[in-house]
Amino acid sequence: MTETIRAGRRQIEISHPDKAMFPRAGLSKLDLARHYERVAPAMVPLVRDHPVAMHSFPEGVDGPGFFAKDVPRHFPDWIQRVTVPKRGGSLTHVLANDAATLVYLANQNCVTPHIWTSRADRPREPDRIVFDLDPAGTRFADVRAAARTLGDILRDLGLQPFAMTTGSRGLHVVVPIRRGRDYEEVHAFARTVSGALADRDPRRLTTEVRKAKRNERIFIDVGRNAYAQHAVAPYAVRPRPTAPVATPLHWEELGDRKLRPDRWTIKTIGDRLDADDDPWRRFRGSARALPRPERLPRRRRGPGPDQGRRPT
Repeated sequence: MTETIRAGRRQIEISHPDKAMFPRAGLSKLDLARHYERVAPAMVPLVRDHPVAMHSFPEGVDGPGFFAKDVPRHFPDWIQRVTVPKRGGSLTHVLANDAATLVYLANQNCVTPHIWTSRADRPREPDRIVFDLDPAGTRFADVRAAARTLGDILRDLGLQPFAMTTGSRGLHVVVPIRRGRDYEEVHAFARTVSGALADRDPRRLTTEVRKAKRNERIFIDVGRNAYAQHAVAPYAVRPRPTAPVATPLHWEELGDRKLRPDRWTIKTIGDRLDADDDPWRRFRGSARALPRPERLPRRRRGPGPDQGRRPT
């Protein structure tokens, strides 16, 4: 048994459409494919030309998942792809450049497309910076407040921040930048900014990589800003029981006390898109040059927030 979804100019056959991808939410593989067809007009401009890592769940999200990065041989020729170097060889990644590709990936049991922070033509020059605010038992109000403070720091540097729920536990603050700087420079910038943010509230925020030393603080993770690393794509579904969606926000929504990282799901994201304009429609047009080193905030002197201080 198959079902067919029209995505752009293509007809994509969905095999085993009734397969339970999210059993507790009552959502099938056909529901997953329809989601990606529905969000494609807003999603594709944000992921176009970015290499994709496919987080796939052949037995649904209650079963084991795996990341697939190399394009399987059976993928059709019309799906765009790029070959990128890696240590000891190369990988060929999918480019999710149209609605049909997103629907096809869903048919291949890809629940969550993750994307590189650089584009295919210049893979070592990122076009965005991702700050992942990852809580550990922290009130989500504190995560929202940290994102707003981070936005203030970035605006002071002449950059334009965008916020997104992750569909998991935290928030992403994403900054479009003009290409031209390599990953080493961009990662160094992200580390400096994350340190400055942690200095603002060391009782609640940390850049400590080791979980044992975070002491329930919000971890400001900038590890995705490195070559071949990837982050969840905007409007991607997360492999959690309720099928939450990583959802771009209007910045002022960070002040909404009802906001939660898993607030929107496959079942509700369509109503949001129908009722609202796309919050990130100006994302690519908002890219700015990375600030010069002399403009960067300096860390405070003395003992840092990760040297034995505990939250109160």
